[in-house]
Amino acid sequence: MSEEQKNKATSEEASKKDAGKIFVEELTEKRSFGKMITIPLLAVFTGLIIGGIFIVLTTESVYASFGDSFGAGLKSIWETLKISYVSLFTGSIGDPARIFAALQSGNELEIRRAFNPFLESLVASTPYIFAGLAVALGFRAGVFNVGAEGQIFVGALAGTFIGYSVKGVPAVIHIPLTFIAGAIGGGLWGFIPGWLKAKTGGHEVINTIMMNYVAFRLSDWMLTGPMKREGSFNPVSPTIEPSAMFPRFFSDPIRFHLGFFVALTVAYLVYWFLFKTTWGFNLRTVGANPDAGRYAGMNVVGNTILAMTLSGALAGMAGINEVMGVSGNLAMAFSSGYGFDAIALALLGNNHPAGVVLAAILFGTLRNGATRMQVTAGIPIDIISILQAVILMFIAAPAIIRTIYRLRGSGAGEGLTIRSWGGK
Repeated sequence: MSEEQKNKATSEEASKKDAGKIFVEELTEKRSFGKMITIPLLAVFTGLIIGGIFIVLTTESVYASFGDSFGAGLKSIWETLKISYVSLFTGSIGDPARIFAALQSGNELEIRRAFNPFLESLVASTPYIFAGLAVALGFRAGVFNVGAEGQIFVGALAGTFIGYSVKGVPAVIHIPLTFIAGAIGGGLWGFIPGWLKAKTGGHEVINTIMMNYVAFRLSDWMLTGPMKREGSFNPVSPTIEPSAMFPRFFSDPIRFHLGFFVALTVAYLVYWFLFKTTWGFNLRTVGANPDAGRYAGMNVVGNTILAMTLSGALAGMAGINEVMGVSGNLAMAFSSGYGFDAIALALLGNNHPAGVVLAAILFGTLRNGATRMQVTAGIPIDIISILQAVILMFIAAPAIIRTIYRLRGSGAGEGLTIRSWGGK
């Protein structure tokens, strides 16, 4: 062997060792819980402040009060912010005074009504949990799943079909069957871009975006054709069988259902899979450093396909959850952007199942409280979307938060790294 070949072999070996060293450092890096939640908490706090600025700037009464006097203007700003955020809080959590009075009265109906805002926030959070887990698992495995929204639609289509077409089976069989059908539908929709990426090098971001549009149009066609409810003029599916519905814990109008606890169970299973199993270790290894994973003998192609399939299955669960727990049928455009909001949830939750659950509850709470804020304070519901966008911006760029609050950096490895973005 020539001297040049020896030098090349030595260089390649050193490169492989460096890759393994980088992987071990990334995988074993430990940070305290306080450091992990500092940036997200400050991002939420800063988002509320900036949201308040938008509320003030879009409220006509504030300008009218400043026309009277400067003091009146300041008072109007305070009153506007107070009524807005109090409405947001009571609409999402409940009115503490009403809750206390209901508990004192002992009236079961009043107690349920007093706690209904909080329970409704949990209902709104449930699809966020599933969708957030879908994107977070993809991030952990080094793939960027932008197709969760389409996977939600396909999962809902598959599960709804089983929900209304299978008849005469007990709920103990029909509920899991319908839910698993939704997961399989979403998983198949995630498998396609995963296979294309692993086998052909097709970029998963582009492919999942295109798959979203295919899913939307497929849903439109199914609901105006094969899956359209007989005798209905609207593009809506037949109502699924009562045996396929998630049980509700209270009578109407309280909609809190079993799906929330199913979501928590799935979140734990995702945590167990990622951090307690060999398959999960392999996924995280490939996501953190594919070169180190390949050098260690791991199947990078297989893990990429598995990651996208599991991510799609989780998104499909979000779709069928809404049918089984809330609507009972599938209509056009039934998802209001859960799959796209899931990207923010994964970032806010630091791509950890526990963090995703907390972030999902936050987003569900904001979403539920925004309705009351709009009715009571006359504040556009779009302000909540702005607030969520600002929070996401600060999570994605933590250096801004560190600069604002003069925090010390925590070193490398904190930012989000997706190996496939713009690269190989």
